[in-house]
Amino acid sequence: MIIETRYRGPEGSGNGGYVAGLLAGHVSSDTVTVALRHPPPLETELLVTADDERGLGARLWDGDRLVAEALAGAIVVPAVPQVPFEEALDAAEKYRAAERHPFPGCFVCGPDREPGDGLCLEPGPVGEGTVATPWVPEEVPAPEIMWAVLDCPGGLASGQDDPPVVLGTMTARVTALPEAGERCVVMGLARSREGRKLHAAAAAYGEDGRLLGRAEQIWIEVDPDRLTG
Repeated sequence: MIIETRYRGPEGSGNGGYVAGLLAGHVSSDTVTVALRHPPPLETELLVTADDERGLGARLWDGDRLVAEALAGAIVVPAVPQVPFEEALDAAEKYRAAERHPFPGCFVCGPDREPGDGLCLEPGPVGEGTVATPWVPEEVPAPEIMWAVLDCPGGLASGQDDPPVVLGTMTARVTALPEAGERCVVMGLARSREGRKLHAAAAAYGEDGRLLGRAEQIWIEVDPDRLTG
């Protein structure tokens, strides 16, 4: 596996949701939990190994360093409810009005990325601890792109100012893929905090209100100087 520079999150490392989605593709389960152990390096040959003979686990290695591990998971809490597409549009305006972003080159939500290169999601506040963003995919996304879509809204709902937070663990399930041009809404919800750990959730909905995918996450507050692989 090679994480192309296009799919970066923090400068110098892969977007956590995208990398988690790639590794989840090696696990034979509808719902997968991925734990990121080190920042995923870019443009580097990484090795995927099976962690279970039944296909229920996998690990991602950079040489002898464990980058991430995945195993079959489960989600038992209700999905984050959606808001109307028009409300998500208004929330995106609030996101654009923010003065700073910790990772401006992020594939998912970086304001420095252009449409067609990044996803350009703009999760803005719609309530206490809740964000929403419109998303109109240009093409039918791959499952790992859906994992990326479900990544950043959870972190932004938890707060991304100072110190920044990065994805630690993500449990996700993709139930459907949107059509090209479909008006989707992606939600993020801050659930709770335990010291430097922040629990969050995300959900994506299609134009007809169907659930496309959902995730439960643990985010970690970090020193920005220790983000690259």
